[in-house]
Amino acid sequence: MTQNIPNRKAALLVTACVMLVVAVLLSIGLGSVRLTLAETIETILGHGDAASQTILWDIRIPRVFLALLIGANLAASGALLQAVMQNPLADPGLTGVSSGAAVTVLFIMLVMPDYSYLIPLAAIIGGGVAAGMVYSMAWKKQGGLTPVRIILSGVAVNAVFGGAIGLLSILYSDKLPGALQWMNGSLSGKGMGDVMVMLPYSIVGWIAALLSIRQANILRLGEQVAHNLGQNLHRLRLSLSIIAVYLAAVSVSTVGLVGFIGLVVPHMARMLVGSDYRLGLPFSLVLGSLVLLVADSFGRTVFAPLEIPAGIVMAIVGGPYFLYLMRKGGM
Repeated sequence: MTQNIPNRKAALLVTACVMLVVAVLLSIGLGSVRLTLAETIETILGHGDAASQTILWDIRIPRVFLALLIGANLAASGALLQAVMQNPLADPGLTGVSSGAAVTVLFIMLVMPDYSYLIPLAAIIGGGVAAGMVYSMAWKKQGGLTPVRIILSGVAVNAVFGGAIGLLSILYSDKLPGALQWMNGSLSGKGMGDVMVMLPYSIVGWIAALLSIRQANILRLGEQVAHNLGQNLHRLRLSLSIIAVYLAAVSVSTVGLVGFIGLVVPHMARMLVGSDYRLGLPFSLVLGSLVLLVADSFGRTVFAPLEIPAGIVMAIVGGPYFLYLMRKGGM
């Protein structure tokens, strides 16, 4: 039985990849002009009519690609933060990283729209500042950093930046309609240009995350084991946090606030394949893409012609799941 476990986990990863491919094909076919699976494949292969080609390559395929990238980024960010904080309920939204990135992006969108090309960099700086505030507040000369203090500091920083977002929204309410979709975590209106901007940032983040699997596993084993292995705990936490902040910030810069992916997906991955990051992190990447793609497809089809941003769909689904985890004793 024990020897079969690795095969079973590998089979789960393959199954998730197959489900992701099927979800991509179904999502591309959904919309005001519906295409069957066969028509979708034919159009992708270049055999569809001109209207279908335009709809797929200019609207739906870029949106699907962006959902895959953002979902994987947020899931990886949450998985790394949970290793740093040794708590399954940590994610970029709850620890202030997403809010910090959102404030700087919103500031540029509302106050300095001529500098919109700086949005990715501003998001990384905002997320970094938020993380710096969290760690400086959590740091104690005696004892250094502890997961509990990091989480509590994150909640406080998240509240501060949430207030700043509200203040900007009131002061520049006349310009707010243009930023409203972004604030709610929407993938609507995104094109292949957005995908091309996000792709290199994501690849860099994924490589850094995958190269940090060993460090994440060391933190997972606990402080005593890390000390016995001669590891510097503070350095490990800081390096993993930088990667997590980077992945969350670049995602926020493109689609706004999409909560709970970083919380829900790593938890699901842990339940399915265990807590070893060698399989858990790749599984989280695939599962994060799948969850956000399904959420976006749901939001743009169920209430059509109205469209619900993916961020709102995830909040409606993720909120109850968060309460379920708390009730189950995950905190």
